[in-house]
Amino acid sequence: MASSKEYLDFILEQLSELEEITYRTMMGEYIIYYNGKIIGGIYDDRLLVKPVQAAINYMPNAKYELPYDGAKEMLLIDDVDNKKFLTGLFNSMYDELPAPKPKK
Repeated sequence: MASSKEYLDFILEQLSELEEITYRTMMGEYIIYYNGKIIGGIYDDRLLVKPVQAAINYMPNAKYELPYDGAKEMLLIDDVDNKKFLTGLFNSMYDELPAPKPKK
């Protein structure tokens, strides 16, 4: 099931206090970038983030879910209605995210 544009718009609004939030459409889903780094994505209208240590510490009770078959598990964000929570989570994760790969 593909994610809806409405859910993407809602998440982007929730993240509007952060600079440089971008996305890319990928097979009906959305990859979310923060300052050029992949932080997670929207899969089946669920916001999932990479399970870096900062995210695990920030959300110790978060469930691990698969974004799609064959993928690595990611952390499900349940509290998408809380703008302050999302902003804090993304800021805490940023330094641990891998740098973008150089383009060929």
